[in-house]
Amino acid sequence: MPGLLIVEDNEDVRRQLGWGLSKEPFDVFLAATVDEALAVQREHRPEVVTLDLGLPPEPEGVTEGFRCLDALLEQDPLAQIIVVTGHHDVQNALRAVQAGAYDFSRKPVNLAELKVIIRRAFFLRGLRGVQREAPTGDGQCCGIVARCRAMRAVFTTIEKVAASDAPVLITGESGTGKELVARAIHNLSRRNKMSLVVVNCGAIPDNLLEAEFFGYEKGAFTGATQRVQGKVEYADKGTLFLDEIGELPINLQVKTLRFLQEMVIQRVGGRSDIPVNARIVAATSRDIAEGIRTGSFREDLYYRIGVVTIALPALRQREDDVLLLAEHFLARFASEQGARYVGFAPAAEAAMRRYPWPGNVRELENKVRRAVIFSTGKRIMPVDLGLDATASADPPPRRYDGTLKEARNALEREMVLAALGKHAGNIVQASLSIGVSRPTFYDLLKKHGIET
Repeated sequence: MPGLLIVEDNEDVRRQLGWGLSKEPFDVFLAATVDEALAVQREHRPEVVTLDLGLPPEPEGVTEGFRCLDALLEQDPLAQIIVVTGHHDVQNALRAVQAGAYDFSRKPVNLAELKVIIRRAFFLRGLRGVQREAPTGDGQCCGIVARCRAMRAVFTTIEKVAASDAPVLITGESGTGKELVARAIHNLSRRNKMSLVVVNCGAIPDNLLEAEFFGYEKGAFTGATQRVQGKVEYADKGTLFLDEIGELPINLQVKTLRFLQEMVIQRVGGRSDIPVNARIVAATSRDIAEGIRTGSFREDLYYRIGVVTIALPALRQREDDVLLLAEHFLARFASEQGARYVGFAPAAEAAMRRYPWPGNVRELENKVRRAVIFSTGKRIMPVDLGLDATASADPPPRRYDGTLKEARNALEREMVLAALGKHAGNIVQASLSIGVSRPTFYDLLKKHGIET
């Protein structure tokens, strides 16, 4: 059973709290001094602690309380510590939160209010326990961290499809983790001793794609001074991951389809058929059905690559995974920076829950990395994440004056600028994020006089 440690030097208050919380679904331990508290923590490892800052030998000060806070967190960085402080001593309570406390409660203690804070603390400790202690398949799958129902279904599909050589198409918004899923499929497959070769179809100039894919012979074109193998050939006996396949030009779609049908290629400038045994995994953030309708994507290629389709949910659809992932990233980046961060302040958790995460898991990862760099306390605050602690998840509707055409142009320009800013000027990612092709995005830049 989980445990709660009450650290309180006043015997009457200590007993009252112990009695009032004795019927809750956790064991209650009592301590009156710093040494007693540390001894209980070493023996019983309580997940949550309530800590009175005024402890002997200086019950009227806070020195011993802060010493106890630091020592408890030193022994167990995951402990959720709730500081109990005087009604007018909010400054020290906030200082304690910055030092690593989870939350605070004022004296005289309101038992009902304290119970709510304690339950939330146990819930958060449970999330951290899943992230740090869960075995593969229960919260994680080959490096993918999740616990929501939608992602558990994805885990099941990954495990089933990995055992076969069936082509897989992974769909989902930008930043949802499509490459992680591709790597999980490869790592769980019988091809995992061979290479996973990644080709980003949207990041290679059209005139270089064929040579990049299939390689070329010496003298095939100006500058081809030697024979070069292509990505497909390097994937022989392994896995070929075609990222953003929706960006593949039509002429190369034809040659890719021939390779998938016959499992042979010809290098640029070559005439010999080269057999290649590679498992194909593709991914796209584009609407392939719309591409088929408009003629920008071949229907027969779609049926070849989409024998099994895995649709990844957006982060805003993944229930409690936001905090789970945030804890995962915080532990990683804090370790890289050599910093000791205990967790997120309640206000930061609330801000992350409200935020719609248009950039999905990649945006969350970047914001937590930013927080580790800019935070000055031991608990991450909303400002460290670049989030507004009071913002609503749904921004107010914008109003435009003038004609409908002017309003459309204003919104168009705004979306293009936002996409460029979000993706640090990367044209490929910016165009994908607003659902247009690269040529169309360049046309929009020109139309609105935007320089990159």
